[in-house]
Amino acid sequence: MYLKQFKAQHYRNLQEFELEFDPNVNIFIGKNAQGKTNLLEAIYFLALTRSHRTNSDKELIAFGDEFANVYGHVYKSQVDLTLRVLITKKGKKVWLNRVEQAKLSKYVGQLNAILFSPEDLELIKGAPALRRRFMDQEFGQINAEYLYFASKYKQVLQQKNNYLKQLAKKEAHDLLFLDVLSDQLAGVAAEVVVRRYQFLTYLDEFAQDAYKSISSSGEELKLRYHPSVADVSEQDDTEIVYHKLLANFKQNKQLEIKKGTTLVGPHRDDISFELDGKDAHLYGSQGQQRTIALSIKLAEIQLVHQLTSEYPLLLLDDVMSELDHERQGALLSYIHGKTQTFITTTDLAGISREIIKKPKIYQINSGKIRLAKEN
Repeated sequence: MYLKQFKAQHYRNLQEFELEFDPNVNIFIGKNAQGKTNLLEAIYFLALTRSHRTNSDKELIAFGDEFANVYGHVYKSQVDLTLRVLITKKGKKVWLNRVEQAKLSKYVGQLNAILFSPEDLELIKGAPALRRRFMDQEFGQINAEYLYFASKYKQVLQQKNNYLKQLAKKEAHDLLFLDVLSDQLAGVAAEVVVRRYQFLTYLDEFAQDAYKSISSSGEELKLRYHPSVADVSEQDDTEIVYHKLLANFKQNKQLEIKKGTTLVGPHRDDISFELDGKDAHLYGSQGQQRTIALSIKLAEIQLVHQLTSEYPLLLLDDVMSELDHERQGALLSYIHGKTQTFITTTDLAGISREIIKKPKIYQINSGKIRLAKEN
């Protein structure tokens, strides 16, 4: 798949524009704070209807404006698609082939995009919340069922936590209603956990291959999923996970009421990354951690292709300057000829023109985008 045309209105500092992209490589050059990241964020938002930088869609609307629009014309599996997302201060709406979609799950997944930014280098050593967000964003865009259950889980979790707070403050007393909420939460949580195991199994396989191809060390990379309920395992089906979660909720009912929050579930799960059996978060060097982060992104490309038979868009937001020459070459060689790639950079010095032969180059200055003379 590739994004043929892209248009945006009132998106952050970007002035209204319409671009036609190269199906292979597109490079955006500009100084910092000119709009390069905003452009990649807008493309990412077109695909996932969410930003990788903020949870507030209102922040995406240009200052002084009432709405923002992003449009895309996508070529996919011999079919042309038109996508549109409208952002207002009241919410957002989406259109697929000019037909408004009542549910985001009917829209998300039509265009797949993998974003790699300097923040992703924190995936290994950062907080668990980063890795949970990673799972929800990446798995959600390739599987409508995962997106549905992950969204439903957040809704029920909020309901239960709100009620736990009421119980803690003695503003509510009905423990039977708490049991009903716990039962609902365990059912949805089990669906999320089982799917995380499934997708991480695929991702682990592809990440191992990617790590071997870009690392000369011979070390073996392993991804491990750590559910917050200790006795949940990869062999458990949805029904078993449901009963284990429910048992945990019952066992810790009084403690949850005391603390006013749900103590276990997908919102407390984590992933670890091991090199030859050692936790890379604790024992990996910065170079090893960056190679793992890069391997995960390359594995995502293969995972999307495995599940959709299409390669996703790859958005590289100023990461070339963060990678040494060897890792840059490994990245560019790995993706060459597979994905439509969008690269932001302050200059072309760090990009191998031996691998990227004829990129389409744009310059961005103060939110204005124009085709560069060197193309």
